[in-house]
Amino acid sequence: VEAFLQLITITVIVFGSASIVNATLDLADLITFILYIGYMIEPIQKLTHMTTQFQEGITGFQRFMEIINIKPSIDNRDNARVLSEVNGEIEFRNVTFRYDNHLVNVLNDLSLRIHPGEYVALVGPSGVGKTTLCSLIPRFYDAISGEILLDNINVRHINLESLRNNIGMVQQDVYLFAGTVLENIQYGKPTASEEEIIEAAKQANAHEFIMNLPNGYYSEIGQHGVRLSGGQKQRLSIARVFLKNPPILILDEATSALDNESESIVKESLELLAKGRTTLVIAHRLSTIRNANRVIVLTENGIVEQGTHDALLEKDGAYAKLYSKQFEMQL
Repeated sequence: VEAFLQLITITVIVFGSASIVNATLDLADLITFILYIGYMIEPIQKLTHMTTQFQEGITGFQRFMEIINIKPSIDNRDNARVLSEVNGEIEFRNVTFRYDNHLVNVLNDLSLRIHPGEYVALVGPSGVGKTTLCSLIPRFYDAISGEILLDNINVRHINLESLRNNIGMVQQDVYLFAGTVLENIQYGKPTASEEEIIEAAKQANAHEFIMNLPNGYYSEIGQHGVRLSGGQKQRLSIARVFLKNPPILILDEATSALDNESESIVKESLELLAKGRTTLVIAHRLSTIRNANRVIVLTENGIVEQGTHDALLEKDGAYAKLYSKQFEMQL
């Protein structure tokens, strides 16, 4: 169709030019002829453009429908339980997990219990499964064998929406949407009022910088928050979790990409956020987890050490080696 329309356009131009050559036209007739040619070509060009967009749109829509029709690998079971009140006790019982098409297990027969309100830090080399361990709790993945329990209920038997509504996550990579500051914070709780959003921002130490923006909470931040600094984006992410107010909190390298000044502000917000919640922290900067109730050292062999920061340093084991190596790198 596009090629046919282009052929018509070329034919009009060629025959029109030939007519001009074979005829004697005065200036007025020539201008009139050129205007008519323009009127004829413009709708043809629009039609050509429309057919191109239509073809691209059909292809995109077909791909969209293919994705929409994919059945989720993780779904609710029949009669899945809806949680009414969550204390925050988490237990891993002999959990084994590996990703699809991988022959090696990321976690192998791992057992761990986290008490309600406990502040637990997960440390260890990259690739040993710290993030994977935390991703199993909200069922982003399902374990191959073993059980993951929340308040003595297997997470497979809990309604997915109910489960994830009780878990808040602050990650290293913050995803912000094109829109206002208010809308991005409200993503944590869509039914929240403006007063609740402002209070959440104050708790996250974000209110001051938000008010310095051109339109305050109604300032546009661009796709992925391109108009904000790393620390500001992270504080909006924390404000979302304050607004959601979940009993379980997972912090996955929440400050590792920040400079020292931004890290100090964000760390203060995270400590306030963690109060009274069951908190799991994944950290490479070991200086940020000194106040954890328990530090769990994870390696390829599973959990090799547990204890407080000071106790593990005195033990002079795997944690002490990680800590001294990091301290040497900072020097």
